[in-house]
Amino acid sequence: MKIKTIHVSRENLKLTRPYAIAYKMVDTVVNCIVEIVSDTGLSGWGASNPSKHVVGKSVEDTIQHFSSHYPNWLIGRDIREMNQLCDEVHAHYPDNPGVRVALEVALHDLFAQYLQVPLVTFLGQKIKSMPTSITIGIKSVEETLTEAEEYVGRGFKILKVKLGKSLEEDLERIAKLKEKYQDNILIRIDANQGYNAQQTEEFYNKTLDYDLELIEQPLPAKAVEEMKHLHLAIRNVIAADESLISPRDAFYLASDRVACGIFNIKLMKCGGIKPAQAIATIAQQADIDLMWGCNDESIISITAALHVALSCPNTQYLDLDGSLDLAQDVVKG
Repeated sequence: MKIKTIHVSRENLKLTRPYAIAYKMVDTVVNCIVEIVSDTGLSGWGASNPSKHVVGKSVEDTIQHFSSHYPNWLIGRDIREMNQLCDEVHAHYPDNPGVRVALEVALHDLFAQYLQVPLVTFLGQKIKSMPTSITIGIKSVEETLTEAEEYVGRGFKILKVKLGKSLEEDLERIAKLKEKYQDNILIRIDANQGYNAQQTEEFYNKTLDYDLELIEQPLPAKAVEEMKHLHLAIRNVIAADESLISPRDAFYLASDRVACGIFNIKLMKCGGIKPAQAIATIAQQADIDLMWGCNDESIISITAALHVALSCPNTQYLDLDGSLDLAQDVVKG
């Protein structure tokens, strides 16, 4: 089965919950969608929405790069060369993770269809199912409780709460959530690089009785050495996010004094399934658990991340809620 053509499009996906930034309302998110069509009529789909402040490239950069560097070299290639084709994707686009992930996911989708099995079957399914958390942004105490009530009412048992603006307010929000829900829900927090080492220790010590699942990226992304010198008990519950972009970052985090107990892998950060697997392998050798996260993404790339996550035995946490706030998508399922 050979690749016949490749379609790239810019899709505006409407949100169910618009939000305000810089004095304007955001009611849609842009995703770059890639369709790789084979000579048999089968199509493999990929999607991309990288975060510019994390990887230096936005979805608009991705779409523009496709315009100027259309992947003609894939036309006529046999999908049975999937591993080689993915290697070449990374060689052709070393500086644009958005392009890499969209093409890689589409290639894997097409290859799995060629095999007539789900992608996770090809990758080797280790986990049958796992619940995802859903995220509450930085809000007031009242807004946090209102949104939590909605999510719990929809059946979610794990809430991830974004913090990092004010330690005092952060502690109050978590205290009120625990007061209301007791042990009926699990809480994870994402400090968004908002704390220094001292604040991280203070937050950890003051929330010990709350049995929080994890603390995601409390320190700035480049403060890995500071993270490595936190107490072991704190490091064990830290999930590295912005500090972890590539397999090289994973090796650094896991080397010598291990910086964290959890790796948060996002396809949009590392640029595809292959580098995600490389990070997962490093984590497994270092006895580091895996969390799989996302941006505001189409079901296409969320599904790809889920299939890879369920193929890794050290996956312990899913935070794949990026498509749940979309009022529309380009696919269903």
